[in-house]
Amino acid sequence: MLKELRIKNLAIIDDLAIRFETGLNVLTGETGAGKSIIVDALGLALGERAQTDMIKTGEKDASVEALFEVSGHRLLEQMGIISEDSIILRRSISSAGKSRAYINDTLVNIQSLSEIGRSLVDMHGQHEHQSLLSADNQRTLLDFYGKLQDKKAEVEIMFHEVQSLKKELSELKTNAKERAHRIDLLTFQINEIDAASLKPVEKETLENERAILSNLNRLNELTETAYSLLYESEGACIEKLSTVLSKLKEMSSIDSSIGETLKLLEAAMPLLEDSAISLRGHKEKYDLDPNRLENIEERLETIKKLEKKYGENTDAILGYRDEAERELASLGQADEKAEIAENQLKEKEEKLFKTATLLSEKRKKTAAEIGSAVEKILKELAFEKAEFRVEIKPSPLSSSGMDTVEFLFSANPGEALKPLSRVASGGELSRIMLALKNILADVDRIPVLIFDEVDAGIGGRTADSVGMKLKKLAKAHQVICITHLPQIASTADFHIMTEKFQKKGRTFIKIKELSEDERKTEIARMLSGKITDVSLRHAGELLDRRSAEAERSV
Repeated sequence: MLKELRIKNLAIIDDLAIRFETGLNVLTGETGAGKSIIVDALGLALGERAQTDMIKTGEKDASVEALFEVSGHRLLEQMGIISEDSIILRRSISSAGKSRAYINDTLVNIQSLSEIGRSLVDMHGQHEHQSLLSADNQRTLLDFYGKLQDKKAEVEIMFHEVQSLKKELSELKTNAKERAHRIDLLTFQINEIDAASLKPVEKETLENERAILSNLNRLNELTETAYSLLYESEGACIEKLSTVLSKLKEMSSIDSSIGETLKLLEAAMPLLEDSAISLRGHKEKYDLDPNRLENIEERLETIKKLEKKYGENTDAILGYRDEAERELASLGQADEKAEIAENQLKEKEEKLFKTATLLSEKRKKTAAEIGSAVEKILKELAFEKAEFRVEIKPSPLSSSGMDTVEFLFSANPGEALKPLSRVASGGELSRIMLALKNILADVDRIPVLIFDEVDAGIGGRTADSVGMKLKKLAKAHQVICITHLPQIASTADFHIMTEKFQKKGRTFIKIKELSEDERKTEIARMLSGKITDVSLRHAGELLDRRSAEAERSV
């Protein structure tokens, strides 16, 4: 339930806190006393559109806070907002056009605030009554009354599954030509890469070999010279080292201290011999096929072209090749996929049709029930001879089912039943909505109902009936009603009066929670426009009658 509404710097409201109670809460006051501003303020807290001209003149910003008593709210849990027994919806707007929304001081977007708001409060004013003219809203009300939301949700899920399969199948069929071209391209690319027989680090090896072959003459010259000086020429290093070793051996026989030097040089001899063998090997290696360099250049050019087309290195090229092979395999299965999709589509379409048919049958049964129930209440709302029917016509299968739902109404005998939009006035729509809310009271999970101008165009006995229906509705919901009629105000469990006053040349609003005596005075004013002994007596009689009616209904 809505516990409190706090409004600051909105229109002609300076700083106002309004407390609400369970049951039927009624707001009354003279025309222009701010009742509609209070409703607009609550709308802001519930996520409705904000305008900068709503801010009080001379102020930079305005804010509205709505305190609700709740427990275990599913949407709050989904949003990760911690709530125990209450939540605060807060909205602020600035003269710069900025708007912020909060739930329990957690900053949220307007969409989230609006979603929470719709789950807590159902507002009905002249604009909201017009929503009753929408065929979609009429179908929603019908499903709600018949508790058909789950069955309708099944149809919606199945319908989207069917649409998804149709799209998939269409793409498989319409893209056959493109798929064939793609298969040809992938096959060519895979063959091209396979024909190259790429090997890891092959490019680096070839580039190193090319560098060697490009300097082959110089390498041969240097190798030949080094080998000759080390081993082959007269007076080569190895030959001279042999002479040195011979001399040192003779010296060591005379002076043993030279032995260490002899050992070092003896150890050097095998190293020099190994080096000579290595140089000879290099000399033979450089004596290659003269066409080898040309072959290397051609191979590197092949690798370069593949890198340009498929990846920056051999690993990337081979990775592309593997991915192409997987895609080729998938494309090759397209016909099989199309056959599977066709079978699935046929099966799901059959299930969808059966479920939609069942939903349609339940809707037709519910339509008869809701028509009778609304007619009964409309008679109590001074539509003595009114007829109300819910007409269901077949329509192309959609996510909502296979039905078009339309509410038909006739206010007087002899008049043909016609769509609400063609026959119902604003006041009549208000009473029809009130009738619908009464029959939905037991299944409607929205805890707070707000009626603004439900009394438009009515009076006398009809106003009495409207008041009693609001009172009945307040047994299952918290109801807040803005009214100008004493017959409705007298049914209140909690009566709030708005007043407008001037201070220092400016206009302000204040509210007052009325006691029993104050209620009598306010209802006397509403009865005759002024407070007299006669109007006070009539007000007292009206309140006494309401008390007696309330006792009888317990």
